[in-house]
Amino acid sequence: MTADVLIVGAGPAALILAAALSERGLTLAGLAPTAPEAPWPNTYGIWCDELEALGLSELLGHRWQDTRSYLGAAAATAPLRHRRDYGLFDKHRLHQHLLGRSKAVTWHRGKATGVSHHGDHSRVTTDGQELKARLVIDATGHRSALVERPQPPNPVAYQAAYGLVGRFSQPPVEPDQFSLMDYRCEHLSGSAEPPTFLYAMDLGNDIYFVEETSLALAPAVSFDTLKERLEQRLAYDGVSVKEIHHTEHCLFPMNQPLPDLNQPVLGFGGAASMVHPATGYMVGAMLRRSGELADAIALALDQPHASPETLARAGWQTLWSTERVRKHHIYQFGLEVLMRFNHRQLCQFFESFFKLPRSQWAGFLADGLTPPELVWAMITMFSQTTNPVRGGLMAGVGTDAQLLIKSLMGAA
Repeated sequence: MTADVLIVGAGPAALILAAALSERGLTLAGLAPTAPEAPWPNTYGIWCDELEALGLSELLGHRWQDTRSYLGAAAATAPLRHRRDYGLFDKHRLHQHLLGRSKAVTWHRGKATGVSHHGDHSRVTTDGQELKARLVIDATGHRSALVERPQPPNPVAYQAAYGLVGRFSQPPVEPDQFSLMDYRCEHLSGSAEPPTFLYAMDLGNDIYFVEETSLALAPAVSFDTLKERLEQRLAYDGVSVKEIHHTEHCLFPMNQPLPDLNQPVLGFGGAASMVHPATGYMVGAMLRRSGELADAIALALDQPHASPETLARAGWQTLWSTERVRKHHIYQFGLEVLMRFNHRQLCQFFESFFKLPRSQWAGFLADGLTPPELVWAMITMFSQTTNPVRGGLMAGVGTDAQLLIKSLMGAA
C-alpha cells in the first residue's frame, strides 16, 4: 500500500502535522522508533494570546498574569513587568489532543535508514521493511537523517538550558510569578560571561520550575556550567533543593542553515529549521503553520501522478516563502549580534526591546510581523536604546552584512 504521506517521527512536530493532515482526509503512515504515545520529556511554554488566537487555551496547564524579567543588578533594577499572560502547556493534554486528531495514521515502529524516489512515490527503508508514500515528511528534529541542508558557513549556535522541577526550602521566585529572563548576576563570584539567565515559574502546591539558560552561543554553554550557575543562584538567595521531581536538559540549534528547498523530502519542525532564530520558540509556530501546510500538501496530492519533488516543493514553498526567508535572515542577523554582546549590553538590549509597543515585541517573538514591520521595529529600538547597544548593532552590520543582503534578495 502506498500512503499519501509518510511522517517520520513521533514528537510534537510529527503529531501536530499528522493532526492537520488527518483532517484533510489523507491516508497517512507514521514511522518512529518509539510509540507515538510515549511521553515527551521537555516542557513547552507559549504566550497565552497566541494560543487563544488558535482556540486552544484549554491545552494550558498553567497560566501566569504576573510575568516579569530582571535585566540588571538586583539592587538597582526593578523588575520589568510584561503585562502579558504566559502559559505552560499541559504536556499530557496537548499530547492526547494531537493523538485524538491523528487517529487516521497507521504507525510503524523503526528508524528510517534511507530513502529513495521512484517516479510518483518514495520508499523509506527501515529495520526489515520498506514503506511507500507519495510524499515523505521528516519531523525528527534538527538531527534529521533524511533532510539535506548545506554546510553552515559558521559554527552553529545552540540554546542550552539545565532545569529542574521540585520543592525548595523557600520559593525561588515569588508565588504566582513567572520570570521570563532573570539576568541578575550578583551570585557569580567571577565574570558574568558568557551571559545566562534564569527562566522560572511557580507551578503551584509549593512546586517550582527553575532553569538556567544560555540564549545562544557557539560552542554551546555546557550543562555542567549551567547546573553550577543555577546552584550558585539558588544558594545566593538562601534557597536549597528539597525534592527533585524532574530534571530537564535542552540543547538545540538556533542558526542552522535552511534546508535545500528543492529536495524531494519535506521537513517540518526542527528538521525544517522552524525554530525562531532569535528566541528558540517553535511550538506556537508549528501550531499556526500546520494548517496552511496541510492545505498545500492536500492540493498538490490532487495531481495523481505528481512526483515527490513536485509535492515536496509545494510544501517547501509554503513553509519558506520569499517573505519568510527574508525574515529568517533578519532574525539570524539579530542573533549573531546578540551572541557578541556582553552581559551589560544584553540587559540594555532587552530593556529597550520590551519598551517597544507590545504589538511590535510580541510580533517579533511570534514571527508575526511582515519584513517591513520587522525592520521598522528594529529601527525604533535602535533609536531608543543605549550607545553601547547601538555600537554593537552597527558593528554587526559590518560583520554580518551578508545576512542583510540575503534578506533583501529573499534567497535561502
